Amino acid sequence: MYKIKGGYRVDTDKILAEAIAKEYAPKENSKIIALKKLDRKAKQPAEIFAYSFGVISSLVAGTGMSLSMGVITSGEWTMALGIIIGIGGFIGCGVNYPIYKKMLEKGKAKYAYDIVRLAREIADK
Repeated sequence: MYKIKGGYRVDTDKILAEAIAKEYAPKENSKIIALKKLDRKAKQPAEIFAYSFGVISSLVAGTGMSLSMGVITSGEWTMALGIIIGIGGFIGCGVNYPIYKKMLEKGKAKYAYDIVRLAREIADK
């Protein structure tokens, strides 16, 4: 299929085919890709922990609220137990971010030398 653009014929099928072929062509293991992988390695453990711990803490807080309102079970002891469980979940949610920040700092410190060295090699090119 040809389209006329600015007085020139453009073969859109050829452009589309080249774009798709480029996706499947083997990629070189360049320094930029290595830098991105190192950056991901430094950040990923902290992110995985933060999401997992945040979800678990939220579920614990929700369970505590459900117990305290008598949604799950009813009884005199469930309200007190629900409040205690809910407070524990809220504390977990509150400490999640500071723990994430500490883990992120440790991960960055662990890979800092390699990342900076590789970034300087790329910048000096």
